[in-house]
Parts: sequence; C-alpha cells; structure tokens
Amino acid sequence: MTEISNRDDHQHAARAIDLHQLRLAVVASDYGSFRRAAEVLSIKHTVLSRSISQLEYLVGTSLFDRSSGGIKPTSAGSAVLRIARLILEQVDALVHTGKSNGRGETGQLTIGFCTSISTGNLRAILGDFKKRLPQIELATVERSRLRLMTALGSGTVDVIVTPGRLLSRDTKALPLWSERILIALPKDHGLAAREIVYWTDLHNETILLSQYDSGQELENLLISKLVLSEDRPKIEFHDVSRDTVKSLISMGLRLSLVLESDIGASFAGLAYRELRDRTGSSRLDFYAHWRHDNENPALKRFLNLLADRYPSPPPALGA
Repeated sequence: MTEISNRDDHQHAARAIDLHQLRLAVVASDYGSFRRAAEVLSIKHTVLSRSISQLEYLVGTSLFDRSSGGIKPTSAGSAVLRIARLILEQVDALVHTGKSNGRGETGQLTIGFCTSISTGNLRAILGDFKKRLPQIELATVERSRLRLMTALGSGTVDVIVTPGRLLSRDTKALPLWSERILIALPKDHGLAAREIVYWTDLHNETILLSQYDSGQELENLLISKLVLSEDRPKIEFHDVSRDTVKSLISMGLRLSLVLESDIGASFAGLAYRELRDRTGSSRLDFYAHWRHDNENPALKRFLNLLADRYPSPPPALGA
C-alpha cells in the first residue's frame, strides 16, 4: 500500500511541475543569482525565489546552494537542471515543428550553430541571406554539438554550422571558413601584457570551458599542441553558457579558449590575445552539415550562398 501511495505522490508532483518553473530555474543557474535573473526576466525577486522553492519541494531536493555571493547548483540540482534544459529544448522544438507544419509554408529555414554570432563569418552569412531572401523565415538555434546532431537527425533543424567535421552516414558536409583560436583572460593578468600568447605559456594556468559550445574541440586542440600531460594547463568544464564563462573570466576567475568570432562580445575587465605555436596562428575549420534527404527549397538556396562565398578547392590531380 505504501508503494502505491509513493507512486501516486510521485505522479502528482510530476504533474504539478510546470515549464515556467523550469525556465526560471535554468535562467537563475545561468546568472548565478536569483536577483539578477529576476531583473533580466523583469519579475519580482520574491516571485522567482518562491517559484524555485516550489520546484525544489516538488522534486524533493534542494537545487541550489544559497550564499551572500549568489547561488550554485547542488550536485542533485545540476542533474535536475540538465534534464530541465533538455525538456525545454524539446518543447521549443515541438512548438516550432507544430507552427511550421500548421502553416504549411515552404519558405522557412532553421539553422543550428554552436559558436558566437557577435561578429565574423556566420553573422555575415545570416545577414546576407536575410537581405537576399527576405521572404524566407529564418530561425536560429544555438545548442551543443551533440544536441545539434540530434536536432539535425530528427529534422527540427535544416542545417548546422560547427567547428570540426561531424562524421555521419546520413549527412553531407561543406567546408567553410577557419577561425583563429584566442585566449580570453582578465586584463590585469600577466599574459595580457603580451600581444601574442604561446600554447606553452599556459602551463601553470587553469582553463575554463563551457559544456555548451565548442569546448570539446578546443580541449582536443590544446592536447594536440601540448602533447605531454605535464605541459598542459588544468582544464575545467562548467555547466554554463559561453557568456557566463566570459563573465567569470572578466572577474579574474581562470582563463578560457575562444574562437575569433567571440571577440564581438565585449566584457569589462576581459582581454583577448592570439594563441600561437612555432608555425603561427592556431585555427579551427568550420563546416556546414545537412541531411542528404532534406528537400527544403530554402536549404538549397542557403547552401548555394555558402558554396558561392566559400568555394571548395579543386581536387588534386590524379585524385
């Protein structure tokens, strides 16, 4: 009887949780502060705090450690928030799919990416595409590489632009541009006095990377540049956004690796320096990926634009 009662209580709690509570908890986690999250969302601090407390009661555990300096997800909270993000992404995808199918329009294109559009090539491409084809409804989705591949496979995005080529039998790839790798660091850090920083200069540092963008590619590049483990800096992956990482760096907490397109987002106290080795600048190549069975006319127009701007080199003789 007790087992049935516990199951009923669990089902009741699950039904009582609403998406609004999940969104508030995710935003609070991203900003590390209930008060700051409330300001961004234009709601009262007490309303946000009460909503998250209700969510904690329903899931049966504390999601955040609270202190005068802000909030930090508990171990259980990190797991709950990770699932909350997935739920919200699926709901967003559901709404997008429903609207698209309901209207029956063909002039739509959804582009996924895991890099900054504060400046650089992707920003220019999106602006050019919208200028040339204003009748096409353009939607953008920023996710981690893994989630982008899932979205591409399910058809909720038409094309994704990522650093590094993704290997899949169901997708095609088009090489695009490459971007320099930079080190983001506090302006008062010793390395900020240099115009150029070398990979070997990072030996005694701690590198902070986000789990939600190209962090894995940057880690792999660092390992390739510093082969011996004793020559490498310590690497920390945090469950936060790219902008939150930059905020932490600007506060004097660690360093980070970023791509050239990140420099369009300025933060007080943050500096960028080029990373080099003996051969010169370090770069990551970008690719566009799409399903070979996607017949969306808007996708074909977008791919034509990419091919015109970034023509692939001719094959080598005898290839």
